[in-house]
Amino acid sequence: MKAIMIMMDTLNRHMLKVYDAAGRAITPNIDRLARRSLVFDNHFIGSAPCMPARRDLMTGRINFLERGWGPIEPFDVTFPTLLREKGVFTHIATDHCHYAELGGEGYMQQYDTWDLIRGQETDVWASQVRDPQMPRAYLGQAQRQYQCNRQHFKTDADHPTPRTFAAATQWLRDNEGADNYFLQVEVFDPHEPFDCTEAFKALYPDHYQGPLYEWPRYDALNADEGPEAVDHLRNLYCATLSMADKWLGKLLDEMDRQNLWEDTLVIFTSDHGHMLGEHGVTGKNCFHAWNEMCRIPLFIHLPGDERAGQRCAALTQTIDLMPTILDHFSCTTQGPIHGRSLWPLLYGTQKRVRDYALYGWFGMPVNLTDGYYTYFRAPKSKENAPLYAYMSMMTSYYKYWWRDIPEGALDVGRYLSWTDMPVYCVDMNQCGEPLRENVRREDSLFRSLLFSIHDDPGQRHPLRDDALEEKFIRALRAQLREHDAPAEQFQRLGL
Repeated sequence: MKAIMIMMDTLNRHMLKVYDAAGRAITPNIDRLARRSLVFDNHFIGSAPCMPARRDLMTGRINFLERGWGPIEPFDVTFPTLLREKGVFTHIATDHCHYAELGGEGYMQQYDTWDLIRGQETDVWASQVRDPQMPRAYLGQAQRQYQCNRQHFKTDADHPTPRTFAAATQWLRDNEGADNYFLQVEVFDPHEPFDCTEAFKALYPDHYQGPLYEWPRYDALNADEGPEAVDHLRNLYCATLSMADKWLGKLLDEMDRQNLWEDTLVIFTSDHGHMLGEHGVTGKNCFHAWNEMCRIPLFIHLPGDERAGQRCAALTQTIDLMPTILDHFSCTTQGPIHGRSLWPLLYGTQKRVRDYALYGWFGMPVNLTDGYYTYFRAPKSKENAPLYAYMSMMTSYYKYWWRDIPEGALDVGRYLSWTDMPVYCVDMNQCGEPLRENVRREDSLFRSLLFSIHDDPGQRHPLRDDALEEKFIRALRAQLREHDAPAEQFQRLGL
């Protein structure tokens, strides 16, 4: 048995023609893979952003109800570990730089072997004492470390995502004829900065003449970021995606050469999307959980091209991939997980595996969908209290928690109902910056919203339907209990 999972960070499904005939991205190899796969039309995230999504993926459990960005915890049971224990060889090739930073510990180490390709975003790779040449004018962001890194990218083959696909392709060549393995190919592009070679930019001509705009802010658009600038930003996003797609094609070519399609499960997905001017914002993490960020691509190729080119309308989410991968290798799950294996959907024995998907960001509104409606449940007050973070590993995004926790805001005990391991409990409402930086208080987040994503996929027109909202409130209470939500979450949300 073999399986390959391909994950592209920040992949907006509405840019893909597989999902939207008007999608602007030119991705012949993503389209090629979709034609050999069952395409899922109602696939959602669980937790976001990057590391919370990966903890969901590996553990089959929702992360965001307990903590935000952070490492794998010692009490987590991950699918790579279970596969290793069963004798399945596991390997990850990735340029996802956060795996090597504070707050990203323990993920790559779940695999038998890992290959980290350096140079993405603010990865501390290119070591240069003298300041690099910085852009004289720009919109959004420009980071010193990336300016150092990008000096080493002369052709598309030099960029980290092409190098990652090349490394995975070589791994397949080196292991030709082997069996009983799981290969994870995880690329950072098209995550910002949207940087690629001129040949790919030329695929998306525009008339923008303004300053460099390749790395958007996480905020509302300002006066300088007008329609022409936003259109240019979307073009750069698509150009970066097209560069990645070219190198995905080389991986698919190798799979063709080895005829891996006959006996290999192939999963293609993303961790989340990115706002590119929709709803008047760019970025993520600061806004309601709009579909652009939360409804993500998923294709699954079954061995022998079974169900190739078909669609699945059933509701699914990231946590469902963990038990699905384990089922492929006849490996049983351990511990309490919330993901549902997609095997009954893949082979047509059931029409659905879940009625609702719960998703969101730590300390922000909690969101629920049944695939037809989305409900954003806001905190009951701007105090956003009570809110506690639970962890045994006190690292987060580029930082240690310990030094920023005030006296009286920390306790230790067996706070999580699903594990006997003692954890730290941090009262987020006693903490100041920087620990609260991802617990937003923008006015717009303190309004619960209900949308029909069937009639209003852009989520432009909130519904006013008390009976429907009450139905979702009851469902949300049940889903929070099912996902072992800490008790204070009910109070924070006014439930």
